[in-house]
This record gives sequence, C-alpha cells and structure tokens, in this order.
Amino acid sequence: MSEFLASLHPIAVCFLVCAAKIIEITIQSLKTCMMVKGQRAKAAGLGFLECSIWGLVVSTIIGTLGDNLFLLLFYCIGYATGLFLGSTIENKIALGTSNLELIANDENTEKIIEYLKEHDRGYTVFDGRGSTDKMNMIFIVLPRRETPSVLKDIRTICENKVFVVASEVSKYAGGYGMVK
Repeated sequence: MSEFLASLHPIAVCFLVCAAKIIEITIQSLKTCMMVKGQRAKAAGLGFLECSIWGLVVSTIIGTLGDNLFLLLFYCIGYATGLFLGSTIENKIALGTSNLELIANDENTEKIIEYLKEHDRGYTVFDGRGSTDKMNMIFIVLPRRETPSVLKDIRTICENKVFVVASEVSKYAGGYGMVK
C-alpha cells in the first residue's frame, strides 16, 4: 500500500486519506449507535469493516501525518465529516425505540386517545395535576422512525396545546403491540 500511495500525486493522497477517513468514521458512528441499541451482530460486522479500512489505508499514512500538514488537515476534515455524516445517517434510519410522554388537558387527551386507537397504538394514561388545572399524562412507546409523524399528527389535532417529552428507550418488555 505504501508504494501505491508514493506513486500518487500528494494532493490525490490527501483526498484519498480524507475519503477513507470519512468512510471509516461514518461506519464507526453507525457501529456505536447499533451497539448502544443492542444490535451486536450488525455492530460487529461494521466494526470489521471499519478495522479493515483502518488497517489497509489509514495506518499506512499515519507515520507521515506530522510531516505533511496538508495530509493532517485532510485527515482531520475526513474525521469531522465522517462524524457529521454518520450521525446524519443514523438520524435518518432512526434506530431503536422512543418513549413519548404527553401532558394534556381532558379535551386534548380524548383527541389523542382517539387518534391512538385509530392507528392501533398502545398507550397508558395517568390522571394528574398541572400548576393550574387537572392534566393527564399519556405514555406511548413506538419505533423511533415513526416518532416525528406521530408527534406532528398529535400536535395538529391538539393545536400545539400539548406538552411533549420524547426520549429513547433502551429496553422494554410487554405492552400492547410491543411484546419483545
């Protein structure tokens, strides 16, 4: 690999290093998300691919980074771009499960329950008190990729008069339509 890189124009090597680093760090970001979400086999596969890129391309030039500031700059640009790209891709594929906690008055709670029943979604409602009125807390667990559309629909039917807390769920068991 060293001879191949030595045969290339220095600018081409900079771009090759940048592209390799973008791919490697994008894979690393996705691998980390999959590990956190319990998708160990997929994470291991991505880890193998990430390690292969590191072993074949990046480690070949690592000794010369301090001697070539342009190479170091392209290496850093590739790293930063890979982080951005990896998190953007993970956000698009939306791995995992979300928990929505909605706080609404009685009227909006009924609208939300009707919506959830129409869309065959499980939910749990608790009676509560807000600072001025009786309020209800509605818990919903759903696939993360569906969260934006469900939230949009609920905000629309409640005319944005609902308080929402969305969080990621690492583990769950049982539940209507959610047995795992």
